[in-house]
Amino acid sequence: MTDLTHMSLIEAAEAVAAKQISARELTQACIARAEALQPTLNCFISLDPEGALAEADLADAAQARGDALGPLHGVPLAHKDMYYRKGRVSTCGSKIRKDFKPDVTATVISRLADAGAVHMGGLNMSEFAVGPFGHNEHWGHCRNPWNPDHVTGGSSSGSGSSVGGRLVFGALGSDTGGSVRLPAACCGLVGMKPTQTRVSRFGVMGLSFSLDNVGPLTRTVRDNARMLQLIAGADAKDPTAASMPVGDYEAATQNPDIKGLRIAIPKNYYNDDATADIRDLMTASQKKFEAMGATIVEVAVTDHEEINTLATVLRGPEAATLHGAWLRDRPQDYGAQVRARLEPGLAMSGVHYVKALQLRAQISKRFIDAVFANADVLHVPTIAMPIPSIEVTDVKDSQGFPALIESMTHCTRPFNYLGLPALAVPAGFTENGLPASFQLVGRPFAEASLYRAAAAYEAEVKFSDTAPNLT
Repeated sequence: MTDLTHMSLIEAAEAVAAKQISARELTQACIARAEALQPTLNCFISLDPEGALAEADLADAAQARGDALGPLHGVPLAHKDMYYRKGRVSTCGSKIRKDFKPDVTATVISRLADAGAVHMGGLNMSEFAVGPFGHNEHWGHCRNPWNPDHVTGGSSSGSGSSVGGRLVFGALGSDTGGSVRLPAACCGLVGMKPTQTRVSRFGVMGLSFSLDNVGPLTRTVRDNARMLQLIAGADAKDPTAASMPVGDYEAATQNPDIKGLRIAIPKNYYNDDATADIRDLMTASQKKFEAMGATIVEVAVTDHEEINTLATVLRGPEAATLHGAWLRDRPQDYGAQVRARLEPGLAMSGVHYVKALQLRAQISKRFIDAVFANADVLHVPTIAMPIPSIEVTDVKDSQGFPALIESMTHCTRPFNYLGLPALAVPAGFTENGLPASFQLVGRPFAEASLYRAAAAYEAEVKFSDTAPNLT
């Protein structure tokens, strides 16, 4: 093995379990790469080499004693700096919380630790998870490993950059309007926004509790399935976490057969404003699915102007409620983009907010009936344009900013309001040399079906074999 950091998460776990490498050796390789590339990518807010090596040594000692090994034993991960670890600083990417030490540990962090993962540190993010590009005025903009002049996608910017740059083997992000799927798309990764309530949010900084989701970013589909399987499921500390049993997601990625799978392609909305190179890549991926035995079905989706408006009506008051005191007492401590997006929520009507909640189930059912009556999976772009540069998108709170946000999140945010699982999958590269991506979307709790379809596609195109050229 010439470069340990270029293995997949599964390969790394198997190499440690087989004693081909130690957890310390694997962690040292990740630390060395992280320290070398942090000046270029700026993907960590807090890199913790000493803590990571201490955890790796404990993992090696446990293995030497013959203890049972977890499915992530000795594998270095890092997470968006909004996942709480008791007594450890969690900045949430902000100036306001730069010294905040929570008194609880997030359930998902505990579950990954119980599986044997090594914690490498806190990752950069859009301030308070607000922003689809990954900008951060306080901690510096995170950089795309494929081209540091371009955005990583947000708000889980460090998650996308660190996993895409081969600094760690997987990372958790959060997704309120696309913030797992956008950085996955920008950084050439697999990113899952699970069904609303599939994963506990206890100990995770909130933005909009009706729309927030926890999800993993990884290099391969199987890696992603393993991480989701470990963190999903009921949680006594989070009454909103679904009690429905967790499927065997990883098994769905093994020797997947998609003959007869019906894949819906939307006639309207999702491809309306897609650029020519994105359209070509979407068509190529659809043809690949057809060649593997899937059937393509055209569908008309329901009114998305209504869906997007209602999502905004939910998100605005919920975020403003969480930030109300700081917006009143410390407005100067917010970045300009973030403050400009949070403040309008203070003035939104409570009547409209309740209406958006009441309509949600009805509108979701209407969408599901329209799309999945004759199809199993929906196929849409993740981002309908080539990945933009940091310079073009760093417009603070100017009048052009809402249009930029809409163009970036056009294809992702509807599924947060609808509550459906959506998996971002690499689809090649656009003319500017940066990754492109499609989403596979399913019925509620159909994550296994999405993983099966994505794994079949990955086996054909082998997208994880290509890595950014970082030195």
